[in-house]
Amino acid sequence: MSAHQPAVLLVDGYNIIGCVAHLKHLRDRYGLAESRHALAEGLTNYSAYHDHETELVFDAQYQGDYGKREQLSSQVSVYYTNFGQTADSYIERYCALFFRQDLRRFEKRLIVATSDRAQWLTAVGYGAEWMSAQKLGNDLRLTHQHIHRKQKQRSSSKRLLGQNLKLSQLRQQLLQGGK
Repeated sequence: MSAHQPAVLLVDGYNIIGCVAHLKHLRDRYGLAESRHALAEGLTNYSAYHDHETELVFDAQYQGDYGKREQLSSQVSVYYTNFGQTADSYIERYCALFFRQDLRRFEKRLIVATSDRAQWLTAVGYGAEWMSAQKLGNDLRLTHQHIHRKQKQRSSSKRLLGQNLKLSQLRQQLLQGGK
């Protein structure tokens, strides 16, 4: 499959938080809500940059609620599983359904991000690609740095453009006799 083919990225949220150093630090220092927010924000930028359709999955098995989905952007949604359902079982079911849809599997790649070995083996068994939590964490960091660097370049080039316009206006005024 082509690396340029559109992808669906399925992320085992709590597994990623537990394995990626800065997310684990946020969780331990500020709580799960803060680490979930940071992961969702990072995935929003990552997904836009890489043109992935992303679903971030969190266990809600002990909440006593029905599953719910929040759409964060056109490309990223967060899904909280049903009471009694784990993120692992949701991801397994998603993989099975994805690969039963013959046309969809040829139109898009499915990537499962987790470092849970059993989940990784299940996903690959269904034909999905696997991404470790460490690789996703590193990719999130690199994407953030790349976007930040591009923004700095744009703002500095705007300043340079503004300075060059002022210099050209000054030259023009000098050529016109200081008017």
